[in-house]
Amino acid sequence: MSSVLYDTPGPRAKRRYVLFSVVFGLLFALLLWWIWQTMDDKGQLKWNLWEPFTTSQAWTTYLLPGLGDTLKAAAISMVIALPLGAVFGIARLSDHRWVRGIAGTVVEFFRSIPVLLLMLFANEFYVRSTNVGSEERPLYAVVTGLVLYNASVLAEIVRAGILSLPKGQSEAAMAVGLRKGQTMSSILLPQAVTAMLPAIVSQLVVIVKDTALGGVMLGYTELLNARSTLAANYANVVPSFIVVGIIFIIVNFALTTFAAWLEARLRRSKKGTGTVLGEDMVEVNPAAVGGAFGTGAGEGV
Repeated sequence: MSSVLYDTPGPRAKRRYVLFSVVFGLLFALLLWWIWQTMDDKGQLKWNLWEPFTTSQAWTTYLLPGLGDTLKAAAISMVIALPLGAVFGIARLSDHRWVRGIAGTVVEFFRSIPVLLLMLFANEFYVRSTNVGSEERPLYAVVTGLVLYNASVLAEIVRAGILSLPKGQSEAAMAVGLRKGQTMSSILLPQAVTAMLPAIVSQLVVIVKDTALGGVMLGYTELLNARSTLAANYANVVPSFIVVGIIFIIVNFALTTFAAWLEARLRRSKKGTGTVLGEDMVEVNPAAVGGAFGTGAGEGV
C-alpha cells in the first residue's frame, strides 16, 4: 500500500533491502567476533576478572551505592531543572520586552557554557563562599551545574514546543476572553507537553549521563567513580567499564520506555475526551421537537 509519503517497494527494492540487511548483519557479526578475539588475546575474558560481578560484595559495596548516588543527583537536578526551564521558556514568550530580554540572556548564557565548567565553578564557589561541608560539596556542585545547563536547554524546548502549536489556538482563547496566563496554562501548555515529551526525555537522559562528569572531576561517588574504586581493588578495568555501561543502558532505556508509555497515554486521553451519549441518556424537549418539525396544534393542513 502506497501513501503520499511512502511508496511500497517493488521486487527489486525488496531484494536490495534484503541484501543490505544480510551484508550489515555479516559486518556486525564480524565486528563482534573481532572484539571478542581482541579481548581474548589481551586476557580480558578470564573468569577471575568477571567473577567479582557474580558476588554480592561488588554490588553492595561499589556498584549499587554508586548507582544510588547517580540517581540521587539526577533526580534532584530533574526536579529543579524542569520547572525552572518551563518558567524561563514561558518568560521568553512574554509580551514584555524586558522580561524576554532577561530570560533570553540567562538562557543563552548558561546554554553556551559547558556543563563541566559549570560544575567546576560551582565547586569553587561552594569552597570559597559557603559553609557547605566537604562531603556534601560534590553533590551540590554536580546538581548546580546540571540545573543551570539543563534548565536553559529545557527552556528552549518549552519555547519551541509552545511555538509549534497553531496560532489559532491562542487566538481562539483570546476571542472567548481568556487572559494570556490562562491561555498558557489551560490551552497551550497541556497541548505542548505531548509534543515536547520526546525532547524533554532526551534531555533527562543527558542529565543521568552527565552525573559521571562529577565523579571524574569532583570526586562525587556516583556510578563511574565507584567503578574506578572497584577496578582498583579487583584489577578488572575493562570488565568494570562494560558492566557500568550496561547499567547506564538499562537505566536510560527504562526512562525512555516510561516516557514512551506516558506519551501514548497522553495521546489516548486527548483523543478520548469526547463523550458519546446514548439514546437513554438524552432528554427530549417535546416543545422543541414540535417547533422544529411543525407538529404544533395550531397548524393546519
